[in-house]
Order: sequence, then C-alpha cells, then structure tokens
Amino acid sequence: MERRRGPQAVLFDFDLTLADSTAAVGSCIAHALGRLGFDPVPPEAVRKTIGLSLEATLEDLTGDTDPAIQAQFKELFIQHADRVMVAQTDFLVGALSALADLRTQGLRLAIVSTKYRYRIQAILDRHGAREFFEVVVGGEDTAAHKPDPEGLRQALGALAVNRNQAVYVGDHLVDAQAAMRAGISFVPVLTGATKRDEFLSLPHLSILGSVSELPSFLSEFEEWPPPTVCD
Repeated sequence: MERRRGPQAVLFDFDLTLADSTAAVGSCIAHALGRLGFDPVPPEAVRKTIGLSLEATLEDLTGDTDPAIQAQFKELFIQHADRVMVAQTDFLVGALSALADLRTQGLRLAIVSTKYRYRIQAILDRHGAREFFEVVVGGEDTAAHKPDPEGLRQALGALAVNRNQAVYVGDHLVDAQAAMRAGISFVPVLTGATKRDEFLSLPHLSILGSVSELPSFLSEFEEWPPPTVCD
C-alpha cells in the first residue's frame, strides 16, 4: 500500500501507553517495599512511577538513593514480577485495533520501554501481538533509561529509520523528554497518570486521549516532519 507523506515509523512506550500493568506493578512494589521495611504507598503514587526505572521508582516513592537498597528493591521487584506481570497485564481498550490499523497504513512499529524486553515479548505473545512490532527495546538493552534517548536511538538504528521519519508515543513526562533529546516528534497520550497541562511545556504534535486516536491522527499529515508546539 502506498503511504501518504507521513512518518515511516511509530515508536511506542509500553506501560500505560499500550497496556495496563497497574495492578501487577502495584503488587510488585508493595512486595519489595514490604520486604525492605518501608511503609506502604498509595495507589496513585505507584501509578505516577510507572514508566520510570526501578531505581527512580524507589527514590520517587521513598526518597532513598542508597545504591545497595536500590539493588535490593530491584531484585525483589523483578522476582515478584516474574510471577505476576505477564498474567496481570492487558492491552488498553482500542490499542490492538489501532496497531492493526497502523500496520495497514504501512507504518513500521517498535516499542521503547524501561520494562524488560523479555517480559514485553511475553505479554505480546499472550495477546497475539508480537507480529505488529519489528523492534522491542527494553530496560535490559540500554545502559541509561528514559529520559535518556539511548533507547529511542537504538530503535531507530534497528529500523534503519531517520529520526525525522519517526514519531514517539508515550504517557509520561520522561517519554516527552526522551523524544525531545532524541529529536523525534512526540505525541503524548492521556492514559497514564500525567495530566494534559503537564505536557504543554514540552514539544509535542498533539495531545491524544489514547492510542486508539493515533491512526486517524497520523493519516492526516501530507508532509513530515510537521512543526511541534509548546502551548
């Protein structure tokens, strides 16, 4: 199918952009914090950390920056995640059909996430969605996590796509910051904990309610890359 003059590739964050892992992440955090002797944290605080590295998650929730404690937290989180994450993660409403529509439009798709690649792939397999994505860059694939742009640059290299030919879609401020640092157009979605007003000061094309709106939005562009805005 001949595409209109829009982007060639769409890179996605995973958690709360394409899929909802809130219950599983909450369970893993509660398990790890409890084993380390920390007080429980409210669900809304947990949700705001989804998409951060595990080290940043611990710091955000407790203020602890001790590398040894961070390492223990990470190990405990991962051990529990191996038991619950895949089974308790489902795609957001409309996400799978949106991915199918984007592939029909001729777009190449990738995932760039702090979540481990092997876990993302297991979730994709559970939902029959692995075929949509040519590239998955996970937390074990990069030395630095978002907002560092390393993962985005790695995905672009694997796709052999120029940064001006791609768009990144995410739900968190670290996604917006990583896209800005990588020089990639960014589209935020409001399916995570970040509010619309929080995205306004960072470069973006448009703020969408969810990825279900993305196929229609991208099909409107006659030229690419379009100008970004900071409202």
